[in-house]
Amino acid sequence: MIRSLLIPFSWIYHGVVSLRNSLYDNKVLKSYRFDVPVISIGNITVGGTGKTPHTELIVKMLEDDYKITILSRGYKRKSKGFRRATPQSTVAEIGDEPKQMAQKFASTADVVVCEDRAEGIKRITEENKAENQMIILDDAYQHRKVSPAVNILLIDYNRPIFEDHFLPWGDLRESAKESSRANIVIVTKCPPDVKPIDRRVFAKHVGLLPSQSIFFTNFNYMPLKAVFGDQNDAPNITEATQILLVTGIANTKSIEDYVAKSLSKNITHIKYKDHHNFSKKDVAKISNAFATLPGDDKVIVTTEKDAVRLNEMDFAPELRQRMYYLPIEVNFVFDDELELKNEILKYVTEDKRNYRLHTTVRQF
Repeated sequence: MIRSLLIPFSWIYHGVVSLRNSLYDNKVLKSYRFDVPVISIGNITVGGTGKTPHTELIVKMLEDDYKITILSRGYKRKSKGFRRATPQSTVAEIGDEPKQMAQKFASTADVVVCEDRAEGIKRITEENKAENQMIILDDAYQHRKVSPAVNILLIDYNRPIFEDHFLPWGDLRESAKESSRANIVIVTKCPPDVKPIDRRVFAKHVGLLPSQSIFFTNFNYMPLKAVFGDQNDAPNITEATQILLVTGIANTKSIEDYVAKSLSKNITHIKYKDHHNFSKKDVAKISNAFATLPGDDKVIVTTEKDAVRLNEMDFAPELRQRMYYLPIEVNFVFDDELELKNEILKYVTEDKRNYRLHTTVRQF
């Protein structure tokens, strides 16, 4: 009811975004193509659709075939401009999700942040001369200044774009019809019992074109891992264990359900906003909440993204020993991961061919 009062502002936002897309569609505003394959991964709705886990999935798919650079804007970082992640980079310098990926792919992929993705790609290609380069843009569906070889759109199964409204009335960044720009659509956070008929119905509601492919995924939570490097993984958790759940993500239902079902129902939850920058006050709040939990059989559980930020905070040694995060893994509902990889490679090959043809024609 309260959000419905924002409908007039939603109309204004709709008009501004639609005008911007129209200017790009009619080539009034310029989109840039590059001779290096560029894959864009993003969404139309605000909030978590699983961009980072799916970006990591694509990296793992292609890291044996390409020298990959992940390019992100570095949301909520305190720095500006082009920055290449190093082992010493902090969340303040590059953002939490880029740091998470930089740690995970330290030996197989580079991570760069830059608000202007076109400028970022230019800098990357100037510095890296490898023939088999590939650039993956994290959260770039609205960054139309770059025209990627492959545009991958993520849609939350539980928040379908065809039932949503424009900001601030709803959660849409742009019109649901802009799904037509995607080469590949991945429906995320699906229930495990999705049937083939559900796949066809969802695709029809989204309005997919015959040329577009659709995939359905969900997340598997993996065994707990230590937030800090000075304690053991996989603590012994029983039904009696007291769990202090600490989250700073957009949607907490999935992790809440998993912890209650698979770990312990004795949960005390401290919630922060997505990408929350933890402070000394937060450390004190978490420490005090943990101290008030009864008994000694207790742990702190958080998300992988939050762990990256919490790892930089100054917790007492006894808390460091009790802090764990839940990694997540992307699972394909219809076991078509190889098909997704082949689709991506098809578009990359076509893009290279079209780029060479365009360049050759332009020279005469």
